[in-house]
Amino acid sequence: MAKLKILEFPDPRLRKKASPVDAVDDALRQLIGDMFETMYAAPGIGLAATQVDVHKRLLVTDVSPDKTEPHVLINPEILEKDGVALTDEGCLSVPGYYEEVERAGHIRVRFLDRAGEPQEMEVEGLLAVCIQHEMDHLEGKLFVDYLSEAKRQRIRKKLEKDRRQAAIVM
Repeated sequence: MAKLKILEFPDPRLRKKASPVDAVDDALRQLIGDMFETMYAAPGIGLAATQVDVHKRLLVTDVSPDKTEPHVLINPEILEKDGVALTDEGCLSVPGYYEEVERAGHIRVRFLDRAGEPQEMEVEGLLAVCIQHEMDHLEGKLFVDYLSEAKRQRIRKKLEKDRRQAAIVM
């Protein structure tokens, strides 16, 4: 397995809409393993393929405190959603920022699993929020898009400044 580079806002590649996965094969399973390694090392609770510059409809999550409940969702689609969850969201592509975002508190989602088998699951709470957040990435949307334009620009400018300063130090 290999740790992958996570794209950071405002990288335009984060805005690219992901294409469906055509085949669940060894190359995809390798990518899944690499994505889990990257997500756990970051550390995070979810990662979409778009965030590692692979524009396929694939996401991984593990919201368990001890990292023992990994989920792989290939070509996910939300079938139902209801309720409201207001949570402080962060994002590996927007490091260091957390803002309150409103999402559905309960969802039913259909997807292919790691073996390529069709699955459906109903989830609520943090896992439901995480899946919706990662599915947004597959559509080229970031959690900062739920914020005001002023907040989004402030975050973008601060991240760009941090990257410039990090480049000088190297």
